Amino acid sequence: MTVVILGATKGIGRAVARAMAARGDRLFLLGRGADDVQRSASDLDIRAGRSVVAGTAECDLARPETFVPALDAAAAALGRVDTVVVTAADFATQPALEADLDRTQQLLTTNFGNTVTFCEHARQRLLAQGGTLCVVSSVAGDRGRKPVILYGAAKAGLSHYLEGLDHKFRSAGLRVVCVRPGFVKTGMTAGLKPPPFAGEPEAVARDILRAIDRGQPVVYTPRIWRLIMFVIRSLPRSVMRRIEF
Repeated sequence: MTVVILGATKGIGRAVARAMAARGDRLFLLGRGADDVQRSASDLDIRAGRSVVAGTAECDLARPETFVPALDAAAAALGRVDTVVVTAADFATQPALEADLDRTQQLLTTNFGNTVTFCEHARQRLLAQGGTLCVVSSVAGDRGRKPVILYGAAKAGLSHYLEGLDHKFRSAGLRVVCVRPGFVKTGMTAGLKPPPFAGEPEAVARDILRAIDRGQPVVYTPRIWRLIMFVIRSLPRSVMRRIEF
């Protein structure tokens, strides 16, 4: 499989890239810093003992002008793109966002508006030949909750968009996979107290690859989060106002 990964230098994206490289997929890496992306490419080649990365390009979700050149470079290097995976995102805690509206604007724009714009560019290319668009959203978007009001709002919009894509374009050959992770131990969550059911990037990556291979529209990972969020979505507002989850 030929795969473009945006966000392969850290956390879940790095774990996905390593898992794909290990099974023989051909990769093209996109990320914010050219040096970081190149180091990730070298790491993958060394781990695999062969060349598994066809190339790299700078692509920053905060800079939409980088989207088209990066995807063009990926298409030129790979020839055919089977799958586009988006794991890159912005994160800040609810208190930090409430205290800084400029930071809030940045996060909302990056995690929703700009991510959707990137996905639209990818969608157009994938529709021309058929393929898979896999995007990491979050369980934070499943319901409005006190600790993740603003971050969750952006992820709710992203999940809604991905569901709409699946409804409209599945029959045309576009497979859309919306990944909804719960708490995962990555640099993004460093400093936060992990719950007992926190996930590891490597296990999450395995769930993501399985969903891509199956064309599964929605995947919760770690899997226990499907049950957790089913319960949370079922709770009445009177309860949600009292709890801090």
